[in-house]
Amino acid sequence: MSILAELEFPPISHLLEYKNLFGSGAFGFNKIALINVAAAVATILIFVLGTRKSALVPKGIQNFAESAVDFVEHGIAEEVMGHAAKPYIPLFVSMFFFILFNNLFGVIPGIQMPATARMAVPAMLAILVWVVFNVAGMKEQGFGAYWKNVLFPPGVPKALYVLVTPIEFLSKIIVTPFSLAVRLFANVLAGHILLVTFAILTATMIKADTIALKPVGILPFIMLILMTGFEIGVAFLQAYIFTLLAAVYIGGAIHPEH
Repeated sequence: MSILAELEFPPISHLLEYKNLFGSGAFGFNKIALINVAAAVATILIFVLGTRKSALVPKGIQNFAESAVDFVEHGIAEEVMGHAAKPYIPLFVSMFFFILFNNLFGVIPGIQMPATARMAVPAMLAILVWVVFNVAGMKEQGFGAYWKNVLFPPGVPKALYVLVTPIEFLSKIIVTPFSLAVRLFANVLAGHILLVTFAILTATMIKADTIALKPVGILPFIMLILMTGFEIGVAFLQAYIFTLLAAVYIGGAIHPEH
């Protein structure tokens, strides 16, 4: 029997769809929901435990929590928004770690599923960002002034508004949240599929009837280890990019172009 005949790659629906652990339909609770809850609990615990006994010289979990906030505040938010980022730091920190933990579940043995590889999770996060930057813009500029700046950008000849206004409307209403969600979803899903592919190749070659193929199984196994390390880096990078773009959109809404 050839190695191709022995290979059985599961359909994409099998990789991403999970039966409900309990409940049914819209009220069902599946593995993805469980991972989301675990990611949220992990994020909350870091900062609850890190601030429970504050010391003048931080150490342990307090040091980690303070370093994490400092990284998001100074390394992401203030780089984009300046001092206007202050009110949004809790949102950015929570978003960064929630996405990070959801991504990292893709490399944890026994779970091996990043919840962000399901479009619903990035989509809800993107919608949250969309709501925040539009509300922030309207609060800062006023309802009429905000939408005037969005739909009728200053400096554009009036004759071009017939083209520019529909484009700006589609960009703010559809393209921005869609692109934000798809960027996270596509990158995490691609990494998840690669890990599954190398895992299946490793298992198939080791279990192959042809003796000569068994030692060859070490090659996809090495790639699996390397890709796992790479995906850990991607987990951090995608959380960083999503949070950075959220700061860019909110900053752009509260500081319109003149």
